[in-house]
Amino acid sequence: MSGITHFGFFVVAVFLLNVTPGPDTAYIVGRSVAQGRRAGLMSALGISAGCCVHSLACAFGLTALLAASATAFTVIKFVGALYLVYLGVRLIFTKPEKPAADAANPVSQGLATARPLRQLFLQGFWTNVLNPKVVLFFVSFFPQFVVPGSDQKVVAFLTLGVVFVVMSTIWNSFVAWIAGSVTQRFSGKPALKRWLDRGVGTAFVGLGIRLATATR
Repeated sequence: MSGITHFGFFVVAVFLLNVTPGPDTAYIVGRSVAQGRRAGLMSALGISAGCCVHSLACAFGLTALLAASATAFTVIKFVGALYLVYLGVRLIFTKPEKPAADAANPVSQGLATARPLRQLFLQGFWTNVLNPKVVLFFVSFFPQFVVPGSDQKVVAFLTLGVVFVVMSTIWNSFVAWIAGSVTQRFSGKPALKRWLDRGVGTAFVGLGIRLATATR
């Protein structure tokens, strides 16, 4: 493949990286358990969109510039940490949703769920984009599979990015589907689900604190 070396090894490495639990997996599982399969799937798609941004940045050299700047790394790190803590606090202190008066109306239900699903997508997106560890991963992992001195480096990076995003989306969607099945067991137990939300929120706060104290 033009500009790409050891493509088969890249595919195997991406697969192993996907099946190894990390912050993105924890986020998707948390959303799926707290709000169901659709929430988990939208979060997974948001994370995939974030990976698209990193792939483009890596292809055009922006990721390397961010990784080389200690100030940029620190700013992104704390912004990402604050965002995770914010999401966690919202889950911990959110009030139980009241049943809608027109819940039987499919049109009303569609209007009621469109915004939350959109928010979940954006939350997944920003959670990935604002994670400096992801920036460092892309700048250190992808170049290993691009031929040095190739005049098609941009195409090579973009191709690897597409493969990475597709594989990650498939795996993350599978994780969301499996984890979301847990929610169905708690659908008729609001008190139990409330404690589940608090547990997930606490996990997000913990991830935020861990990110804020992380070093390169």
